Amino acid sequence: MKEYHKIKTIFERDMDGNKKLIEGRFRNPLVEYLKDNEWVFTEKVDGTNIRVFWDGHKVSFNGRTDNAQIHGHLVERLNELFMGNVNEELFEQKFGETSVILFGEGYGAGIQKGGGDYIDEKDFILFDVMVNDVFLERESVEDIAKSFNIKCVPIAPVKTITEAVEYVKSKPLSQVGKCIKEIEGVVGTPKQRIFDFRGNRVIVKIKVEDFI
Repeated sequence: MKEYHKIKTIFERDMDGNKKLIEGRFRNPLVEYLKDNEWVFTEKVDGTNIRVFWDGHKVSFNGRTDNAQIHGHLVERLNELFMGNVNEELFEQKFGETSVILFGEGYGAGIQKGGGDYIDEKDFILFDVMVNDVFLERESVEDIAKSFNIKCVPIAPVKTITEAVEYVKSKPLSQVGKCIKEIEGVVGTPKQRIFDFRGNRVIVKIKVEDFI
């Protein structure tokens, strides 16, 4: 099963020892060129990466890698959300024989330090969907989340790179669960789908810990 790609930070790091980000020195010239355009930023949830795969006939799931171990109680929740005849029929009705990967985060108590500040149990929240090796737009991701009655990462109230940096620096509370935990950060893509010269979609992350 295809692994989720690595998302790079927006700025370069200081190579003189402190490893801090150098604000304004963009890692990707294309991101700098697009910084004042409209972006869509979603909250980055602090958890464990989960991939749910529909191969056109059956459902399976894994962690970030195929060998990653998933917490037993999270496995139970994933089974409830995605396995069994009813869920299989939903996948078949929605996607037919088309291969699909739902990328999400397993989160909640016991998943990461402070995970209980999200929710007391363990759950799955969707952040991306790939159909036939193509990532879907946000509206389609939300539609799929609604179809399977699962949560989708919330959109952050910012639209440009500058706004997103200031938002993350302010360490706002998460919009997920109890809303008593600071966000881990945000992930952003241009509102209009854009690819670099290698054919990779433009996507960035901005994390709170990089500005502490």
